[in-house]
Amino acid sequence: MYSPEITIALEQLTTGYIARGNQRVVSKNLNAELYKGELTCLLGVNGAGKSTLLRTLSAFIPSISGKISLLNKNLKEYEPKELSKLIGVVLTGRMEQSGLSVYDMVSMGRSPYTGFWGTLEEEDRRIVSQAIQQIKITHLQERTMDTLSDGERQKVMIAKALAQETPVIFLDEPTAFLDFPSKVEMMQMLQGLAHNMGKTVFLSTHDLELALQIADKLWLLDAEKLVTGTPKELAQKGYMDQFFNIPGILFNKDNLTYQIER
Repeated sequence: MYSPEITIALEQLTTGYIARGNQRVVSKNLNAELYKGELTCLLGVNGAGKSTLLRTLSAFIPSISGKISLLNKNLKEYEPKELSKLIGVVLTGRMEQSGLSVYDMVSMGRSPYTGFWGTLEEEDRRIVSQAIQQIKITHLQERTMDTLSDGERQKVMIAKALAQETPVIFLDEPTAFLDFPSKVEMMQMLQGLAHNMGKTVFLSTHDLELALQIADKLWLLDAEKLVTGTPKELAQKGYMDQFFNIPGILFNKDNLTYQIER
């Protein structure tokens, strides 16, 4: 029987940060796994701690307690250069990149192998071109970043992560600022990276219904707990109603959609 490969495991993880010299706990005793070849979406209301968890898993901020295992090794035991070859991170933000071409931006994904000011070798250029083709932005590669739409910029940053050749890709709100057709295209593209390339793709999102329709697994996070499972499993067990209990909004467990009560 097929057993999916665990890429990342959380064991009794407590997350938080330092604010004005004081430690603030955000989430406690989290236990969960991420798997190779799966798209997993992190869901929760504002303030649930999604960004803090994502930053902790990315090693941008340290955990307060507990353990994060990456490929059967404690995350804290990795050197930054090692992590840059294992985890690619795509953050959502309107960064100023005027004058930088799409090709040059994607090429920056090779910096863990060449150094920030390193020269691209023939193999690096092949990998960059391949990433551009896989995300279907060949027609954009000569454009400068400041001329792109929000959706085009997101695709470029995902191509950059692909060029980094990491088995794990984390994304923070990748569908923010996008119109609905672009949101669907983005989620389908990320699903394809997981299923077709064997990547572990983990993203936070507020696009609840899209996540329900497209994700392989969901992580539902609130101040009290973290619940994980397939969308169907979580729906049938009533967790979608618990986590997103909104007056006037009804959740349909059969087709995984929310409807306005009339």
